[in-house]
Amino acid sequence: MVRVGGRSNMANASARAKARKASLIDSTRMRQLLQQSPDAIGTSIAEFGYRSEIDLYAGRYTGADLIEAALNHNLDSDFDSVLRFCQGDLKSMVAVYVERFSYQNAKTVLRAIHSGASVEMVASEVLPEENLNNNYWLDIIRNCTTLGDAVNAMSGTSWGLALSKLDADSNLQQMEDALDSSYYNDAIASIRGSGCHPLLVRYIRNEIDHRNIINQFRGLRQGIAGEDRDAIMIHGGKIDKAALKAASQAESNEALLEALRRAPSFDDTGFEEALQASSISLDPVVTLLQEQRRNMMRRFAYLNPISAFPVIHYIESKVLEVQNIRLLVRGKAAGLSDEVIEAHMNL
Repeated sequence: MVRVGGRSNMANASARAKARKASLIDSTRMRQLLQQSPDAIGTSIAEFGYRSEIDLYAGRYTGADLIEAALNHNLDSDFDSVLRFCQGDLKSMVAVYVERFSYQNAKTVLRAIHSGASVEMVASEVLPEENLNNNYWLDIIRNCTTLGDAVNAMSGTSWGLALSKLDADSNLQQMEDALDSSYYNDAIASIRGSGCHPLLVRYIRNEIDHRNIINQFRGLRQGIAGEDRDAIMIHGGKIDKAALKAASQAESNEALLEALRRAPSFDDTGFEEALQASSISLDPVVTLLQEQRRNMMRRFAYLNPISAFPVIHYIESKVLEVQNIRLLVRGKAAGLSDEVIEAHMNL
């Protein structure tokens, strides 16, 4: 994690983040995009701040692929820009959120090497070379043939340190679990050491709980044994170990939910309805938890207008915008109806 220290520029950074958030695509304009074709969507979002990235990739991509490449590049550049206007302890706190995407890229690299994907394929579909930030990751894929090689190539980074602590014969899933655990453990330690608002620690701990809840329900659905489900739980959340242990032993959704309800910090509002709608996938549960976190962050940003919250709230809102547009164009390309696409968007 980035640890800067020193005097923060809370007021200036909060004002700039609020101005950026006000310029994001609102739900009305997002529904207008829903009525357009992928090519027309590309033209429209160019007017909403994505023109330079659309132009950059237009020579190599078309349709949904063009839009997705532009979205990812724009998001990466936006993170860099936000970090540049943050100073001192504030920058350390904001970097906690930005660095999670580095951990995600580390997972992408490990999956590519594990599957034998070529660097050309990864550069074409996942990490375009036009984004100079991707060169580090592409070089690892280019120069490594085994997961062990990749771990060695990542030495000197926080994600590389997490992977180096594993046994040499660890599999891909164990590596990804280690990266998730390392990120949140380091995030909690970094935030607590930066003189931040205690509500930010509370928010991160809530996010850990939500990751554990999803892992429990997903593990149960996949038939993973209770002791294995318990082993992948991320420490540091507000739900106590005893409740998570009991949840790991549950053999049905109902029993799992009942075990979680024994934890005072677990909010079960809407959970039964979400589980009933989860016959095909866990998307309704994931969406419910995401909405709980968004409501929490929105409330914290409103109650603490000169703090890290407005900046982090902007980052999360920007990520949500990119996710919605990506889902929209991919849904269009797959031939899904506007109604189905809108039902899966977070508007």
